[in-house]
Order: sequence, then C-alpha cells, then structure tokens
Amino acid sequence: MMVKRCFAAGVCWTLLMGCVFAAHALTFEVTDGNSTCIKAELSANFSISYNTTNGTSVARFVLPSSAAVGSSSSCGGGDVPPELVVMFGAGHTLALMFSSDGLLYRVANMSLQYNLSDTATFPQSSSSRIVSVMTNVSEISARLNSTYRCLSSMSVSLSTEVNITFSDVRMEAFMNRANLSTNESVCSADQTVTTTAPTPSPRTTVAPSPVPPPAPERGNYTITNGNGTACLLALMGLQLNITHHSKSLNKTVSEVMNLQPNRTTASGSCGVPRATLVLSEDLTNLTFTFTLNLTTQKFYLSAVNVSAFWPDMTDRFVEGNGSLNFLQCSVGRSYMCSAEQMLAVVPTFSINTFRLQLQPFNVTANRFAAAEECRVDQENMLIPIIVGAALAGLVLIILIAYLIGRKRTHAGYQTI
Repeated sequence: MMVKRCFAAGVCWTLLMGCVFAAHALTFEVTDGNSTCIKAELSANFSISYNTTNGTSVARFVLPSSAAVGSSSSCGGGDVPPELVVMFGAGHTLALMFSSDGLLYRVANMSLQYNLSDTATFPQSSSSRIVSVMTNVSEISARLNSTYRCLSSMSVSLSTEVNITFSDVRMEAFMNRANLSTNESVCSADQTVTTTAPTPSPRTTVAPSPVPPPAPERGNYTITNGNGTACLLALMGLQLNITHHSKSLNKTVSEVMNLQPNRTTASGSCGVPRATLVLSEDLTNLTFTFTLNLTTQKFYLSAVNVSAFWPDMTDRFVEGNGSLNFLQCSVGRSYMCSAEQMLAVVPTFSINTFRLQLQPFNVTANRFAAAEECRVDQENMLIPIIVGAALAGLVLIILIAYLIGRKRTHAGYQTI
C-alpha cells in the first residue's frame, strides 16, 4: 500500500509570551495502488490535561504542518475497516477508523496516542509514558459518495483529559475517485449558520412546552454485517429528556423530544464483546453500546452517548456514560419490555423506552430469538394473577359460608 501526504503550511509568530499558531487545513490522503480511498482536509486543535512536578497543566497545540500519513493507514478490505492514521511531533498519533452500513459512512472510532516524554509539548511532565485514549462517539457521518463538510468548530472529547477541536473539515471515505465529491453532507453546525433566518422564527423563540409529547412511534432498526445478514435488531420507541439552558427563557429547562423513526438513520457495528447502534435524526445523534459478558453469557447496555443541538439550546448538548448496566439478558435471547422504562444516563439526560425489543448478539435468520421479559412486565402480569386469585378465593369463601348456612337452616326443622 502507498500513502501520500500534502498540506497547506501553518504560520507561527513569536511573541513575548510564547508562540501563537495560525492553523491552516492540512490534507491527508490514503491510497491503495492508484486508487484513493480516504481523503481528509482538516485542522485540529488539541487540549490535553496532564500531571506535572508541581501539580497539573494543560497542553494546547495544533496539528502541525509536518504531520504525515502513517504507514498503518489502510483502505481496508474483508474484516479490516479503512483507517487514516496521522503521525506528528515526537511520537504522537491521531487515528480515524471508518465504517459503513451501505448508505452512510462514519468515523466509528477516533483515537489519540500522545507521548508525555515530549518536553516541548508537555513541559515539566511528571511522567514519560505514552498515553492512548479513544472514543466511538463521533458526529462525523455522511452519505456514501458524498463529502463530509464541517467548516465550523466541532469538539470531540476522547476522555476527561483530552479534547480535540476540528475545523475546516472536508473528508470522504470509501472513495471511488481521486478527488472529493462535489456532493456534500453538511454538518449540523454549518446548517445552523447557513439556514438561520435574519429574524428568529416562532419555532425557535417559543418556550419549551412543559407538557411531554405523546408516546413515541416504534422504530425498527437493523444493523447488518459484511454479507448483508442482520447482526443487531432493535424495535423500540424512544423519548429523550435533556436538561439544558434555554435561549428563549434564559434559564435551565428540561425538554422532552420523541425520536421519529421516519427521520432517523441507523448505523453501527457488530462484534464480540461489543456491538453499537447509532441513531441519527437531524441535529441529534444517539449511540448505544452493548457488551457481552463472556463469563455469565449475558449482554447488557453498557454505554450511552448523545449529541444534540435543538432549536432552543444555547450550546450543543454532549453527554455520555460508559459504566451502565441496563437491559440485561441471556445471550441467544432477545430482551423485551412492553412497559415504559426510564434509563437514567446522567443527571441531565435520560431516555424513556416504549415497547422495546432488542438483540445485539447471536441473531439468526434475521429474526428475534425467544424473549426474556423485563421485571416490570413480569410484575405487571403478576398483579392480575394475584388479584384474580384473591377474587377466586373470596368467591370460594362466600360459597363455603353459604353452604354451611344452608345446612344449619335445614337442621332446625326436624320431622315430628
């Protein structure tokens, strides 16, 4: 495989307080023979918190013009996904791994490896180790055969210590041409900039209604593997509850929104021990991560991440929790819960599920396996049984009392 690199040079001015970088978009290209499979134009700013000999510090730097495509970059093939690996500085690496569901492609995994022994970048670092962080939550997704475009700044948190802000992004994966497609998939931030009317419309100024919307419509979401066979199935209605700062009211509010299946696209990946389901609707992206416990042979919802920018929000809402243990079920079966459930992800974000059935592992014949019902459904079935048994017992007691009473009445009239 051959990899190529080109870039627009960055500019540096030396000031009394240090060095300020004016970062220009760099261009990276991954090829296989004469065919280009990934092309990316982007600039990136890094913010990394690290321990020093005197406490903690934050390193802020841009992706330098000397950054180059690494030899481990790949166009993929078979079970190997395409990946762009960018190497820069003294042992730092930024990697973007792509996936596709046949309609959309997305950055399925983003990782950063940084070297704390690089004293120029991390002065007075108390460690010299190499740190690796990664996330499978990314808003970068686009239609196949189109260019993902996001000129606005877009931040991605890889951990509590590491944040990357991208801007001037134009990229395409799974390419079948040498140049980026003129057909563009524009990110939500750019859409907000280009489509906002000069005066706010009533839709954006009306205060969020305190009345929750009706129960959401049930969506049918399927993820397939490379040969087109279903590997993750989900039937569910979803309602998102987000606490955010309202532009129209200038205060914190809780807003509830139903996910609309006819406007939602599903993507994701299947694997062991993890599978992901990504649901995208306009300015909302929701990622479910399921984990299979190989010891107990049970799967569960282990992580949920959300990114939303609703009309009345002041800023983009980004939250997630990677230490959940919801929807537990035996592998080889599907999890079912007809009752409404509330999944508390973080204090400012929760999900209400309606008529849920899902199976992220061991799907056969594109159908759900036998279902394990949730505790709420089991209790809901148990209550009518208990009430029915109590009523039957009461009827029986009344009948016995009546028969005893009749027998005593007859016994009082003896033949003379």
